[in-house]
Amino acid sequence: MKSLLSRFGPFLGLLVVIGLFSLSNEIRGYFLSYANFKIILTQTVIVAIGALGMTMIIVSGGIDLSVGSVIALCSVVGAILIQEAWPVAAVVLAVVATGGLVGLLNGAAIAGLRMTPFIITLGTLGIARGAAKWLANNETVNYDASPINHWMTTADPFGWALPTGAWVTLVLAVLTAVMLRSTVFGRHIFAIGSNEATARLCGVATVRTKILIYAAAGCFFGLAGLMQLSRLRQGDPTVAIGVELDIIAAVIIGGASLNGGVGTVLGSMIGALIMAVLRNGSQQMGWPTYFQEIIIGAVIIAAVFLDRLRQAKRE
Repeated sequence: MKSLLSRFGPFLGLLVVIGLFSLSNEIRGYFLSYANFKIILTQTVIVAIGALGMTMIIVSGGIDLSVGSVIALCSVVGAILIQEAWPVAAVVLAVVATGGLVGLLNGAAIAGLRMTPFIITLGTLGIARGAAKWLANNETVNYDASPINHWMTTADPFGWALPTGAWVTLVLAVLTAVMLRSTVFGRHIFAIGSNEATARLCGVATVRTKILIYAAAGCFFGLAGLMQLSRLRQGDPTVAIGVELDIIAAVIIGGASLNGGVGTVLGSMIGALIMAVLRNGSQQMGWPTYFQEIIIGAVIIAAVFLDRLRQAKRE
């Protein structure tokens, strides 16, 4: 029973959340409709892509608090490049590279200088947010029509098709899961998170691997910023404030441990869905924003508490 709960706990949590909102006769009809689930999947994209990168970091025993600021910075960079009439492929590469560069700097400071991830990424949070406001001249960056605008919407007249962003997220989730479970790099991530000193004695290049982890995660955060740009259709340096909490909560709800060494991509994706369902259901219930924030905060505390319980049982 413990094994089943550990394996399918995130799925049960998702079913419980869906079931709770389905109890209301007022919203049940629309809440359980395909149209609403498509909206939920679209709303999950940004958090889910960020959770892919965060899963790698948390499994390795680290943390990144700068995600929201990096997303805002990358969305501003993308909007400016579209203004400059860059080709779509070049914009995508530049935006993802921007996120990767921030991640590389984080990883170099954390692994190379042996500094605490919490402190380094807390500092990067402010630097990236300030850089976004500086590049945008402290205002939104608007641009003419771009193919990127359609990645978070669908032109399907019947409303059945999923947006491009959802398919991109699904493909990246599968590739990331394969990487973590079936490659040397993936096994090294788990080894560092389980016991970095032992991994080093076993021949794992811990410094280089940790730098690569943060750089790869930064690329995911850059792609999330691109999806944010597609969703808003403008570069806004003030967006994604606090989204790092949703991303971290999604990973922990999915079964990852803040102590490192444990985590799955599937669990993180289910955790991201749980966060999206909570926000969607709260909005349909007409609950005020402050009440939604209280609920999300309670879920984060509960997720950390469950992580502590899992860790105590393993010990």
